[in-house]
Amino acid sequence: MNFRRTVPAWQLAAPALFVMAWGGNHFTPLLHMYESLGHYSALMADLFLGFYVVGLIPGLLVAGALSDRYGRKPLSVAGVAIGIAASLLLGLGFSSAVSLSLGRLLAGLSVGVAMSVGTAWLKELSGAPFDRRADRTAGARRPALTLTIGFGLGAGVAGALAQWGPMPTLSPYLVHILLSLLVLPRLFRAPETVPRFRSHRPFWRDLAVPLAGHRRFVRVIAPSAPWVFGAAAIAYAIMPKLVEDQLGSLNLAFATLLTVVTLGTGALVQPLVARLNLVTKGRALVVGMSVMLVGLLLSIATAIVLSPVLALITAITLGASYGICVVAGLVEIQRISTPADLAGLTGVYYSLTYVGFLLPVLFAWLNSVTNYTVLMSVLAAVCAGCLAAVAYGIRRV
Repeated sequence: MNFRRTVPAWQLAAPALFVMAWGGNHFTPLLHMYESLGHYSALMADLFLGFYVVGLIPGLLVAGALSDRYGRKPLSVAGVAIGIAASLLLGLGFSSAVSLSLGRLLAGLSVGVAMSVGTAWLKELSGAPFDRRADRTAGARRPALTLTIGFGLGAGVAGALAQWGPMPTLSPYLVHILLSLLVLPRLFRAPETVPRFRSHRPFWRDLAVPLAGHRRFVRVIAPSAPWVFGAAAIAYAIMPKLVEDQLGSLNLAFATLLTVVTLGTGALVQPLVARLNLVTKGRALVVGMSVMLVGLLLSIATAIVLSPVLALITAITLGASYGICVVAGLVEIQRISTPADLAGLTGVYYSLTYVGFLLPVLFAWLNSVTNYTVLMSVLAAVCAGCLAAVAYGIRRV
């Protein structure tokens, strides 16, 4: 039997997204290790997250435009290779802030490729002629779920190795490098979905994404996008900081637990978004934003009582919000996009989602002025405003 024909085309490309997501998030639960063993300040550790976002921007915006012109596969191969280089820098540069910053920047670039190029590729491989059995939301659900599982397992394995395994500053990155090398042969067999060199206009014009000005994008998608990874950042970057004094030597393990629980909950709710959209008549984003507001109210309570149990409940709630919002947002993107600008518009969307990932850096800076209870309260008020904007936008558009 021909192996190539028995494996769905999207499953040949999905492992590449999985390892790129793994390489983007295996650093997150290790922040406490870098503060305690590497003697980096809390602000410097949060800045490593910031460098990750800096790398994401060209990965999301430029890589998407390149893949619309030259194809999804070559850009995905480059993304996996960049992820390997990032893990090498992170694993070998424990004592160098420059190496860690550069490694995080490259990791962000790799994840940007996965999110813009990979999401578009899996969407195209989830329809005719590559897959005639997929339902209408498979093109949004499959890449979102693949990325979420990669984010979650990457953080879980890295945190466990750093807490209990050998060579805690190196072994998490070696695992990622090995996995990346293993998926390359399957990636090379995946079919290309974009005719090569189909555009003859100057490349800089490909960077323009006119559909980013679409009324539905501006009124519905944009106000909800930052809360996708805002939810994740609060759950597994801020919650562990709030309760670290109650955990002693288990800080790293608890941060890992919150990361896995957040993304695990997100993965569990993602297959339900299609049904949720049907029941609510296309208002799954409103539901996701409402759950986000509940999660922020719980985070305020956590900041007051400093309870690890309440932090865990908060992470579960925020994880549900993340899972609903990311799939519902991608469904909206694929609803208004065309094949020629799918990757570009997806890149713009994910760029907006990652604005929320800067919250830990912002809060660490503002913490010298006020406490986390006040900061979370202000954030909850902003979230309520965005929820109202999304609800009104869906109704009007």
